[in-house]
Amino acid sequence: MSLLNDPGAVRDEYADESRFAVRAGAWASSSGPNAIDMCREAVAEVRPRCVLEVGPGRGETAEWIARETGAEVVAIDQSGRMVELTRARGIDARDGDVQDLPFESETFDCVVAAWMLYHVPDLDRGLAEIARVLRPGGRLVAVTNSKRHSQELKALIGVHGESTFSAENGEESLLRHFAGVERRDADGYAIFEPDDVIAYIEASANLWGDRPLPELDGPIRVTKAPVVFVATK
Repeated sequence: MSLLNDPGAVRDEYADESRFAVRAGAWASSSGPNAIDMCREAVAEVRPRCVLEVGPGRGETAEWIARETGAEVVAIDQSGRMVELTRARGIDARDGDVQDLPFESETFDCVVAAWMLYHVPDLDRGLAEIARVLRPGGRLVAVTNSKRHSQELKALIGVHGESTFSAENGEESLLRHFAGVERRDADGYAIFEPDDVIAYIEASANLWGDRPLPELDGPIRVTKAPVVFVATK
């Protein structure tokens, strides 16, 4: 188990939204496709009536889905703060664990799991639960990153290893539970000024570990490499 899927580290990371906000904001002006938009489009494609988002973060995507598709949206998260933020957007958000979903089988047309499956201690159990609550022909839209994502920042501080659900290994995991998987890449890059680098590394300490901060004399180009997996039951 790494810090990425260590329950204590993940709980500390999402006790509030401050670190999440720093990391998300760092990619706001990056080049290439926007993985969040791609995720939302993959949901809208199926014209869902009932959607579950597991790990909704601050609730922006859940709110978008409800507004733009008219679907009934439910969200679950183990972080009380993320549940609170999502509820504030008018979403039915509840405390819950993807490894033990509190829903009947074949309830949802679509499940969204954006940048969260690598936090699940028992990934296969979580994916089995998602497949269980999806209706036949239903869709999981799962967003994650390649090991190339932020590789320049990780190299600066010596972070190594691959997550349990990445662009490189995610399809294999999904095919154990779903009939088909489509991959949609969103490669690009962002320019980080030295202060941005420090802020990002500090905001990632719960998940990357505490590391000595680098000294830089200028901006660096940082790889952006998310992927959207669309898995069909």
